[in-house]
Amino acid sequence: MGMSTRTWARSLGFSGGLPPAIKGLLFANIGIFLLEYFLQRFAPGSLLMDLLRVCALVPADVVTRLFVWQIVTYMFLHAGISHILWNMLALWMFGMELERLWGTRRFLQFYFFCGTGAGVCVVLLNYMFGDPRIPTVGSSGAIYGLLLAWAVLWPDRQILFSFLIPIKVKYFVMIIGAIAFLNSFNAGSTVSDVAHLGGMLFGYVFLKLPNTRKTQNRGRAAVNFSVTGSLRDTYKTWKLNRAKKKFEVYMRKQKSDRGPWVN
Repeated sequence: MGMSTRTWARSLGFSGGLPPAIKGLLFANIGIFLLEYFLQRFAPGSLLMDLLRVCALVPADVVTRLFVWQIVTYMFLHAGISHILWNMLALWMFGMELERLWGTRRFLQFYFFCGTGAGVCVVLLNYMFGDPRIPTVGSSGAIYGLLLAWAVLWPDRQILFSFLIPIKVKYFVMIIGAIAFLNSFNAGSTVSDVAHLGGMLFGYVFLKLPNTRKTQNRGRAAVNFSVTGSLRDTYKTWKLNRAKKKFEVYMRKQKSDRGPWVN
């Protein structure tokens, strides 16, 4: 993937430094990767290495041993150099403009909502259809959520697929989503496509929450999120609709019990 136009490169903000959330996530992921890399080679039996091992997402541990922190901590672990390289490249490319558009707090809300949502999907689906003892690591679930956000907000922007082929973001996300879906049926795959699809699903849900609204941010359309507010509004709407249905049933019953009209 890569930039296709010079104007887009400026909009991505390659000048001016990294925004706070992107900088913090890059430092955290790379720092933990380097720590794990050196511990595996020089202190594989250390207490710190043991702590890192229980940060990987193992569905059986989450359910039977209540290691619920794993649905968050697994996002900061990676299986190899290429794994972390591509995830951090995508975070940098697609996350910078989103953070500058939404602000740091809302960007982090979205990022962790997608990542933890992907983790929940991994736990549930591995228990139903897979092996709950297999660990999952990586921030790909959150990254796929960022890609989905790009497809929703800027569907006609172009990227260079494999750094060679110009393609609109909406088509690129459709392709990688279809690949992840089809590959999820491959029992021998070492890639957690469930996490990829889960991140996209939760990203879409977050963008479509009822309390999501358009605001103006320095002359650009920005999305204002409030997860708790949206869920609260959804619950209130459900209660109101339920009360309306009960009232309608009551009124129909009252009419059916009443005698014929007299003129």
